[in-house]
Amino acid sequence: MDLGITGRWALVCAASKGLGRGCAAALVREGVNVVLNARSGDVLEATAKELRALNPAVEVRIVVGDITRPEVREAALAACPQIDILVNNAGGPPPGDFRDWKREDWMAAVDANMLTPIELIKACVDSMAERGFGRVVNITSGAVKAPIDILGLSNGARSGLTGFVAGLARQPLLAGNNVTINNLLPGAFDTDRLRKTLSASSKASGQDQAEIADARLQNIPARRFGSAEEFGEVCAFLCSKQAGYLTGQNLLLDGGAYPGVF
Repeated sequence: MDLGITGRWALVCAASKGLGRGCAAALVREGVNVVLNARSGDVLEATAKELRALNPAVEVRIVVGDITRPEVREAALAACPQIDILVNNAGGPPPGDFRDWKREDWMAAVDANMLTPIELIKACVDSMAERGFGRVVNITSGAVKAPIDILGLSNGARSGLTGFVAGLARQPLLAGNNVTINNLLPGAFDTDRLRKTLSASSKASGQDQAEIADARLQNIPARRFGSAEEFGEVCAFLCSKQAGYLTGQNLLLDGGAYPGVF
């Protein structure tokens, strides 16, 4: 299927590895020019080199830095001639017990996982509407639908973004001008984030990490963890011309782990 986005420009955050990298790679394969952002310059440059080899016909630019900082956001936005596609992504807050978290921990989580995506959306959507095309994909978490007790910082901050997007995506100025905003909710994917969560559970319970991972798999009907590549392909479809009638939605990718109807 031709997704109809060849030649578009995308800003992909936290794109050096994991799910962000998977999204960037899928867009590059579809002929999308990308600006990649992440904090680690060496890793980001290595990723950019691999993506350039993946499709020499596209342009791959990098902006190194913490996207929660205003000057880094400005640099990332300026690196795109225009932003047709925005993929918001950020490393999740650390797991733990809410009794141990201070106000500073909560503010950092809300800044990274709610306020920064909103700032980037604000910077992009009106010009998208003027041009008659725009796609915003926010990578949140399956914990928005089924909260995980040790991920309270993530549960709270990402739920705030979810509520905000539910209203914004339905504004006629945006939806009526072919600008869609959707959230992708990953379940258990084989990433550094998952390994850190499993490690934290192991330390808290004293149980072997491999045993915890196996137990987690037993609750996934697909009997495996997801891959960043397949996550990226779903993201690319949400950015396609074919997905223009899909907006304000929370799409859960979890191998069937969530047991509810809605």
